[in-house]
Amino acid sequence: MSKIEIEDIPEVKPKIEIDEATLNKLLNQVDVESQVILHCSFKGCEHGNLLRVWKTTFLYANGSSHRSKLMHVDNIAIAPSWMHVNGNQTVNFTLIFTGLPADCKHFHLIENTPTMRGFLVKNIARNNSDVYTVNVSN
Repeated sequence: MSKIEIEDIPEVKPKIEIDEATLNKLLNQVDVESQVILHCSFKGCEHGNLLRVWKTTFLYANGSSHRSKLMHVDNIAIAPSWMHVNGNQTVNFTLIFTGLPADCKHFHLIENTPTMRGFLVKNIARNNSDVYTVNVSN
């Protein structure tokens, strides 16, 4: 039996050319998805509280008109529902928002409610992880 030699066949890669205008258009369409996570704590008063969050809660990037939308909540009622907080009990819940602009250094948590008595935490310093712990007690 004779030995068969196999030659390495070079890989042929086609040359793809994209004009600069098309390349820039495609690069501008790339949108990196990001999220901002707030782990919140609320301490009820000695007589107890009712607690909820409105869907009109946003993160406002300082120095811009950008608003990050509330996407998901965990362990808190969404208006119009309420949850009861026993006297002096601390409730921990999580709010997940769409991402902030890359150049944002500080932002505000603002709950826009009809009664204007919503959560307000100003000047939260931005970090690399976009995960924060905040106290929202009044």
